[in-house]
Amino acid sequence: MYALLDAVTLALDSVWAHKLRSFMMVLGNIVAVMSIIAVVSLIQGMNFYVGEAIEREVGVGTFRIDKVGIVSDNEKEREAWRRNPNITLNDMKAIRRWSPLFRAMMTESGARSNVSWHEVTLEDVRIRGVSPEYQEFVGYSAVEGRVLSPMEVQRNRPVVLLGAETAKKLFGTVSALDHVIRLGGTHFRVVGVNERKGSMFGESQDDFAVIPLGKLRQLFGTRRSLSINVKPTDPSRLAEAMDDARLAMRIRHKLRPRDKDDFGLFTADTMMEVWRKFSQGAFAILIGIVSLSLVVGGIVIMNIMLMVVSERTREIGLRRALGARRRDIVWQILTESTTLSIVGGLLGTIAGFAVALIVEWLSPLPAAIKPWSVVLGIGMTAFVGLFFGLYPALRAAKLDPIEALRRE
Repeated sequence: MYALLDAVTLALDSVWAHKLRSFMMVLGNIVAVMSIIAVVSLIQGMNFYVGEAIEREVGVGTFRIDKVGIVSDNEKEREAWRRNPNITLNDMKAIRRWSPLFRAMMTESGARSNVSWHEVTLEDVRIRGVSPEYQEFVGYSAVEGRVLSPMEVQRNRPVVLLGAETAKKLFGTVSALDHVIRLGGTHFRVVGVNERKGSMFGESQDDFAVIPLGKLRQLFGTRRSLSINVKPTDPSRLAEAMDDARLAMRIRHKLRPRDKDDFGLFTADTMMEVWRKFSQGAFAILIGIVSLSLVVGGIVIMNIMLMVVSERTREIGLRRALGARRRDIVWQILTESTTLSIVGGLLGTIAGFAVALIVEWLSPLPAAIKPWSVVLGIGMTAFVGLFFGLYPALRAAKLDPIEALRRE
């Protein structure tokens, strides 16, 4: 135990005595561990952030039917999805009639249009048309005024709920309530401003307008595909309700048993699984890059430790002459290289925390620091110190004491 403490103390003294050399020696480890800590923290934070956004958009315990399902990078698959028939109100009615497992259904559609008030015009604003049941699914909450009432939506009243960013751009510091705006060439009365949601991947989630679905179809045509959100009577029977909805859609679209679904059907968990696969792939790529960085850092450590052994030849020879065994020399050099490598890991951990916190401060992305990433980073640097310090340690142990003492 005392020998280990002495070796660690010698290594730390060497770091302090040769600051620049020690820094260059462990620079690769610092960069590698910093990358691990920072990226893992941001990926974990993104998992939470994206999960909240998906649950807010799709809803917990519900599922959605769309013309297009989860799209991959395969161009043929994308083209196949684009050829799917539009989802219509008749599809929704067929699903509703098919099974008693459905408690509520909401249809919606989207478009983009200019929105103007007096001399101010906003281009390409996201317009969302919703059916009367939308409050059962979508978490709109007005911070000013109110949301659209089911009666207004059912009767296709020209009323609109604005996103916080859209209201700010249109009206500035003026209250948006009860003002009349032009949307798609038609006048709409503002009944409320939605609470701020923030942004995702740099795109604002507050630049939108919500109007009755019937109004949207009047303005932009009835040939647009709809989305159908379905809430089961019992959340525990979600899978059974999805099977019933799939069967109703297949019968409605006259699909044969061997035909693939010509519609997308997914839950929040389905979309989260796609995101998890993406983040796991990104993490695997990170591990490959970090491993390369650690190998380069390890080679630097090995070369510098060889130089250190050469500088301390007389010291090693004196220790051998005084009775030190070869394994004592190996242990000393390995302890020094491992200690130096771990110091680099600790510095990389601090730098990784700093990068993650700076990104969190400068962006809406949360940073979730995981203890296992710290253990992984420092453990990898310890292994690098042991592995790449082994050759210099064995070379030092093989020095002949008499020849070593002759060295000047």
